[in-house]
Amino acid sequence: MINHLITQKNWQTQLSEAVSSIDELLAILQLESLRAQVYVPTHFKLRVPRAFVAKMSVGDANDPLLKQVLPDQREQQAVTGYVTDPLGESDHNPSRGLLHKYQSRVLLTITGACAIHCRYCFRQHFDYNANMPNSGTQVATKAYISTHPEIDEVILSGGDPLSVSNRRLFAWLDALEAIPQLTTIRLHTRLPIVIPERLDNELLDRLAQSRCRIVMVVHCNHANEIDTLTAQALQRANNAGITMLNQTVLLKDINDSVELQVALSQRLFSAGVLPYYLHVLDKVDGGAHFDLSEQLAIELYWALLKQLPGYLVPKLVRELTSRPFKVPIDIYKVS
Repeated sequence: MINHLITQKNWQTQLSEAVSSIDELLAILQLESLRAQVYVPTHFKLRVPRAFVAKMSVGDANDPLLKQVLPDQREQQAVTGYVTDPLGESDHNPSRGLLHKYQSRVLLTITGACAIHCRYCFRQHFDYNANMPNSGTQVATKAYISTHPEIDEVILSGGDPLSVSNRRLFAWLDALEAIPQLTTIRLHTRLPIVIPERLDNELLDRLAQSRCRIVMVVHCNHANEIDTLTAQALQRANNAGITMLNQTVLLKDINDSVELQVALSQRLFSAGVLPYYLHVLDKVDGGAHFDLSEQLAIELYWALLKQLPGYLVPKLVRELTSRPFKVPIDIYKVS
């Protein structure tokens, strides 16, 4: 691990100083020999915070964190069945920044920015320009929710909702908390994993004071992503009364073994986070090389059930465009 890269700079400075040069990343990791195997994308370019780079192993071309962020020439191969909108979100976009696919909850893409560009991201082709919040977005969102009394939860997403300033985020919280029917506000975020300083006192204090239940779903794929600093930040959020959950994407040659999944669940739990979802890969264009068969996913899941207590086994799910919910994988479908 390149511990000298770990910094105590504030999260916004770390965000602005993220590595965006493939040559710089390979130089830091002493992996210049990989240059011929990668490409420089013109869309969804390399972006990775230095604190996350610091968790990678120098000289290891198979480092599981590196493989999540380093552009691979295989992304340029067109593969049948892998599309730009794998979840059909464009069909559930009633107004700017608002997605309503699930009956009792809506999702708000309050920003298109992320701290890190994961190469398997299902929204890497999403039209954020058409969905960026503007001055009328909050009014339209509140009006839409008010005309749908079945909605009691709002999911803040993006991009990453924690990539916006506290001022902007708190303005959204204020607006949502003013809607009487809402009981829960959920944040889906990778930022606490890649820049743990994002969970600053101002943010945690505001979330703790919310009249709504606050659920934070972090996105962590490998136990190596949770170092001491990250674990401490996650535990502080848990101590503040925030329900802390994790979702993982099952990725070929990165976290597709029972040993790695067990280690991840145990590391999460020790940091105050419960495993929530284990996602089979969304079939996004450019991500086929991360996918593995459903059969292998099921076999891995049975092994997890044998080794972990039930509360540490995430739900194995897939998202389908035709279903208004996460679809549990049929673990009894074993050939």
